[in-house]
Amino acid sequence: MPGNRERDGADRREPTGEPVVRGDPEITGDRAHDAVTFDPDDPESLAEAAEVVREFASEADHEADQIYVLRGAAACAALVRGEGSYRAAAERAGDSVTVNFLRKWARVHDLPISIRRYIALGEIVPSTAKHIARVDGDSRYLLAWAALDHGLTVQEVRTIASAVNDGTSIEEALDAHDALPGRKDVSLPTDLYHDLRLEAADQVRDLDGIIAEAVEAWLEERR
Repeated sequence: MPGNRERDGADRREPTGEPVVRGDPEITGDRAHDAVTFDPDDPESLAEAAEVVREFASEADHEADQIYVLRGAAACAALVRGEGSYRAAAERAGDSVTVNFLRKWARVHDLPISIRRYIALGEIVPSTAKHIARVDGDSRYLLAWAALDHGLTVQEVRTIASAVNDGTSIEEALDAHDALPGRKDVSLPTDLYHDLRLEAADQVRDLDGIIAEAVEAWLEERR
């Protein structure tokens, strides 16, 4: 399953600047046709990336359009890759673009595809994604899932990311906010729920355990 392959490195696997999410019509609809590839090895594409970064940096509201934000993040990442450093990329983009700005948004572009899909769908807002991108490895997934499951505010995600970067384990940091992922309300058709409750009673088993087994079996079939 693609999700399991991603977990090995918990980082972006696709080439820098590729519109893998932005170009997926199942996620972005008709806008997928307008998705731009930023090639850090192509001078013309790099010039376009620099222009997009300048425009992106001049925008006051980076929450208004998540697809536009992902495009800007891709341009930031490609410009940094093409110029070889954050400083050189900032100089290429112009005075309004800082090293810190490029670093924040390039990291968002480098998030795993599963998390970027939730950004594109509007379920993780870009300002939250910036803080998720501050942590590494599987901590990114756990922080993203916690944000989805518990409706964490941007400030809460920022605090958790800072704690992890200061040496706290992701589990401890999430638990401190009562935000461990894995707790999710599930809606089932009444008849199915009735049968499930009967089965749990017959087996004298916890309902959560039966659901977990069913989900695990479903995942195994997809691998």
